[in-house]
Amino acid sequence: MGIPEKIKAIQDEMARTQINKATEKHLGLLKAKIAKLKREQEDDVTKKSGMKQDGFDVRRSGDATVVFIGLPSVGKSTLLNKMTGANSTIGAFQFTTLTVVPGMMEYRGAKIQVLDLPGIIKGASTGKGLGKRILSVARTADLVLLVLDVFQPYHEDVLVNELGNIGIRLNQLPPNLTIEKASMGGIAIAQQVKLTKITEDHLKDILHLYGIVSARVVVREDVSSEQLADHIAGNISYSKALTILNKIDLVDKEFLENLKTKIKSDVIEVSANSDINIEVLKEKIYEKLKFIRIYLRPKGGETDFKEPFIARESDTVEDICNKLHRRLKREFRYGLVWGKSVKFGGQRVGLNHILLDEDVLTIIKKRGT
Repeated sequence: MGIPEKIKAIQDEMARTQINKATEKHLGLLKAKIAKLKREQEDDVTKKSGMKQDGFDVRRSGDATVVFIGLPSVGKSTLLNKMTGANSTIGAFQFTTLTVVPGMMEYRGAKIQVLDLPGIIKGASTGKGLGKRILSVARTADLVLLVLDVFQPYHEDVLVNELGNIGIRLNQLPPNLTIEKASMGGIAIAQQVKLTKITEDHLKDILHLYGIVSARVVVREDVSSEQLADHIAGNISYSKALTILNKIDLVDKEFLENLKTKIKSDVIEVSANSDINIEVLKEKIYEKLKFIRIYLRPKGGETDFKEPFIARESDTVEDICNKLHRRLKREFRYGLVWGKSVKFGGQRVGLNHILLDEDVLTIIKKRGT
């Protein structure tokens, strides 16, 4: 029996199993087995092809990269053109875009690279169409934009599932646990929180499934069997995402309100053709990327308020140094900061100081550098 048949057999067993307290552990173990088989299937395909995982070769630029993921003909190319002025081919037929088309969106001082990808189809994660190549681009993107047609909103589940099948989790954080393998001693579990989604015995069973028989496990949050399997697999990407509902100009308000009750996510309602809510979409993207603006002031000079340096929320002075020049951290003596992150203007700070939006920063180098 091949891997696809094994997965199908487990899925059939899950469908026959009633969901209740007594079957939770069994169902959780079955889900972990499916996750393991899918990883093995992915590795097997990669080995047989003799190549690294397929992916479009895209040169990244700007302060962040976002990608459009959607089925064919949902309006991704028109959206790209409205947001960036890029020249992505537009046509009222499927599969107009057959390669990655980049554009640059400039908003509130940030330069955000937007990638228009070919439309995916159901089964893309198993290689149908250009599926794997398309989905792989999302792994390294800072933000995934799921684009839905107002007449086909149920496709959100298709997109989330296809991304999930190649190990991309949307709007989730990695589970907060540590697994340290040991040569002997069995599995020791230290719970810093009470586990309600999984029992200790179930946790041990999943570790055994992956060949881990001795380890020290520290659990800092209540995790599920799927999160545990993801953590053990180690090749999972966690991406931010926004869901966009396009072509709202083709329906009335009542239709739209009824439709929104059937979509799981909060959606941003737009019309690329009629230029509706494009600026709202830009603002939502900016907010989701958690940008902050840092104004640089050279020693003895004037602050450059015209072109802010774009950083991310929780960035430190050290992060700014690393982004400005690779040698700057070694030459750093101290920083001077004016703004919300300090108690008084011109406060002296070190590399670990966390900056806030619209702070002014002066970097003082070591003497002789």
